Amino acid sequence: MNSAQIQPKLGLKENWRQFFLLVMINGFVGAMVGLERSIFPKFANEIFGITTESAILSFIAIFGITKAISNYFAGKLADKIGRKNLLSLGWVLAIPIPLILGFTNSWLLVLFSNALLGISQGLSWSSTVVMKIDLVGQKERGLAMGFNEFAGYLAIGITAYLTAFVAEQFGIRPFPFLIGVGISAIGLFLSVFFVKDTYEHVKTESNLEKNENQESLFLKTTWKDKSLSSITQAGLVNNLNDGMIWGLFPVLLTNLGFGMKEIGSLVAVYPMIWGIGQLGTGKLADIFPKKGIIVLGMLVQGFSIISFPFATTKLDFINLNIVLGIGTALVYPTFLAGIASFSLPNQRAETIGIFRLWRDLGYAFGAFFSGIIADQLGIETSIITIGILTILSGLIVQARMPSENK
Repeated sequence: MNSAQIQPKLGLKENWRQFFLLVMINGFVGAMVGLERSIFPKFANEIFGITTESAILSFIAIFGITKAISNYFAGKLADKIGRKNLLSLGWVLAIPIPLILGFTNSWLLVLFSNALLGISQGLSWSSTVVMKIDLVGQKERGLAMGFNEFAGYLAIGITAYLTAFVAEQFGIRPFPFLIGVGISAIGLFLSVFFVKDTYEHVKTESNLEKNENQESLFLKTTWKDKSLSSITQAGLVNNLNDGMIWGLFPVLLTNLGFGMKEIGSLVAVYPMIWGIGQLGTGKLADIFPKKGIIVLGMLVQGFSIISFPFATTKLDFINLNIVLGIGTALVYPTFLAGIASFSLPNQRAETIGIFRLWRDLGYAFGAFFSGIIADQLGIETSIITIGILTILSGLIVQARMPSENK
């Protein structure tokens, strides 16, 4: 039997069992972030007496930095130790996180747990992204990323609501965080016993395309290549505004007098719309030019964020979160599909790792800048500033990124 006969086929239909298993697993990956999404500011205040926005946001900054760095190394390690092993390692690191958050009396240990969460997310989410792209081949990357991000961010929204509900019924801890024990155990079990590595799929695609050596993928992705670098800066700003929303939105709602359960439901709207929306928007990246989708999505995000300080009712916040979720749903799978499309198969994992390094550093930048501005000038000014930066990022993509031929 020759090598051509044993090489795996590329395509979603041809690999649907492994593909949807990875979609399910990425839902569990996202759920680990959802543990903190709605209750963390109250947790920091009630358990540790921390009140300033910049101090509360420090945990998001640590998460963003460690996730960004692990993203970068995940891209390199994926080819060296295997995608499956990388995914399993990410889950092993996730296991102690809910136990620390549920029982520690040390704020330093809380920060350490969020560093662990960042590393775990970088390894596990990166693995599921790369493996799905490996499986489907070139023509269905946008759809694949739509499914991947749908599962992750829908799970964030569901867990954010669930933890807020549990916190209101049984207290801010330990029970809301202990949900993560079951999540991490199931994720690790599925990854170890059911996931198959996709390295052979990469070899198949590499044989179909011409692969040339490129100098400095880091510089190419960050600045030199106009398409890759335009997408990368937009990814950074997208997570910059998400870092702000993660940290300040619950505080804004608390200041307006909303209860814990109401805050949980409102915080959940954005990631759920973001997640569900990607089932449709992911496919758009396979049909329409990616540049236009990214520009539109960034502008929609920016204008909706600027409107948040002027909202007063629950319905106002629901509507703005829906619009913001649609804007983010437009860009998120398109970012990854674009990075994959402009990369060679044998360099794709590393290029995605570099993109995700910069993208998730946005969490740290967003937490840092929005926290300082909120402490000095108020939460409303901080939110408006981040909204303006998001609009400017979309305009940069419009001005710098070359148009595509579809």
